[in-house]
Amino acid sequence: MHSLSIRELAHGLKDKSFSSVELTTHFLERIQTHDKTLNGFITVCEDEALTQAKAADDAIASGNSHPLTGIPIAHKDIFCTKQIRTTCGSKMLSDFIPPYESTVTQRCLEQHMPTLGKVNMDEFAMGSSNETSFFGPASNPWNLEHVPGGSSGGSAASVAARLTPFATGTDTGGSVRQPASFCGVTGIKPTYGRVSRWGMIAFASSLDQAGLLASSAEDCCDLLELIAGHDSKDGTSSNAIVPHYAAHLDQPLKGQTLGLPKQFFNDHLNPEIKSLLDDVIKQFTSLGVEIKEVDLTHTDSAIPAYYVIAPAECSSNLARYDGVRFGHRCDKPQDLEDLYKRSRAEGFGEEVKRRILMGTYTLCTGYYDAYYRQAQRIRHLIQQDFLNAFKEVDLIFAPSTPTTAFRFNEKNQDPLSMYLSDIYTISVNLAGLPAISLPGGFSHHMPVGFQLIGPGFSEAKLLNFGHQFQQLTDWHQQIPEAYVN
Repeated sequence: MHSLSIRELAHGLKDKSFSSVELTTHFLERIQTHDKTLNGFITVCEDEALTQAKAADDAIASGNSHPLTGIPIAHKDIFCTKQIRTTCGSKMLSDFIPPYESTVTQRCLEQHMPTLGKVNMDEFAMGSSNETSFFGPASNPWNLEHVPGGSSGGSAASVAARLTPFATGTDTGGSVRQPASFCGVTGIKPTYGRVSRWGMIAFASSLDQAGLLASSAEDCCDLLELIAGHDSKDGTSSNAIVPHYAAHLDQPLKGQTLGLPKQFFNDHLNPEIKSLLDDVIKQFTSLGVEIKEVDLTHTDSAIPAYYVIAPAECSSNLARYDGVRFGHRCDKPQDLEDLYKRSRAEGFGEEVKRRILMGTYTLCTGYYDAYYRQAQRIRHLIQQDFLNAFKEVDLIFAPSTPTTAFRFNEKNQDPLSMYLSDIYTISVNLAGLPAISLPGGFSHHMPVGFQLIGPGFSEAKLLNFGHQFQQLTDWHQQIPEAYVN
């Protein structure tokens, strides 16, 4: 059952070829068998999942069900789940049991989608390799000695190994698309505001966006439609109408235009990946897509701007973890100052501390104008670059990552090298645009992904392009050998 698409699983449930209890049990057994080495899950919700699966079978039997009813899902451990531990990959929240449900997970529960568990992630979503997780890193199922990417590494690894049909993720600077590329799955980052952030533990509030990972673009459609839409509890949530994404999948691409940003095909890009992406471009031209070069002038400024804005917002958001109200508290504090200092020193990992310090410095009097305000000006210029490009093309084609998944410990002693892993993804978040990463081949037996970037609220077109490409290729159907059975 784990090799079936979401549509095939839905048909199987409707035709009673198997029940949701049987389907959920199948995936729970795969988690028990394979996750010992993968470490994709922080918390497995066996009892809850089976209870929800029984309710799903009842809903299907009554004829009152959603297309995704009964199909299990895993959630990145950044989404609050009522009465289920939510850690954000951190010691700070290692025992946190939320009293409420996030909007994303609530919408899944309302349609009786069993929750298999909470999947691994970089601490507070700060990382590009999953190596900052307090619970140890998830591994890449294509080679356990390589990272799965981050911060949604557990989501990508679990989908690639077919331990879950799909998983939620979040993308602040590429945290859905980069691990999707590293693990050979499809990952979509919607437009900022398209999916509610309520109940999603904050890293950088102006950049964070809930997304999802699955095997294919088609598999993403119904789930994105379910979790998207306005939420009165989120002030940044958009009122834009949510289309029926699946209805757009089969539209022909002839006459559409893809832009190639010359700044993305540079010395940072591995030559073998560039060669593979040239083949992908040929596939699109065979579908009648026209290719045109575009100029994203301020691309080189994206990483410096991001690493001013994101740490500044992180410093503000993480100030609440003080050892007083919730989260880790040090033993036997001498006074209030000691409580604050030791609780935060013990509760946060090194990368989180680094970003808090960077952000606090940036926001200090005398530095705010020199750094934060200037970074926001660069952000506006990046947004304008994209707006100008979309006057000439329908979507933009780009690499997802400059390399394939690297080995553990290869970059974690060099923060700048690690930050450059997101060189092709960060500008999309600064501009608040949607993008999708799709599998495009293999280099030295490791997956290679590419991304399509669209104007605001163009998720239907992104899924359409992705689906049409996946009708010509089978990269998205590949399963790592150790997880085929």
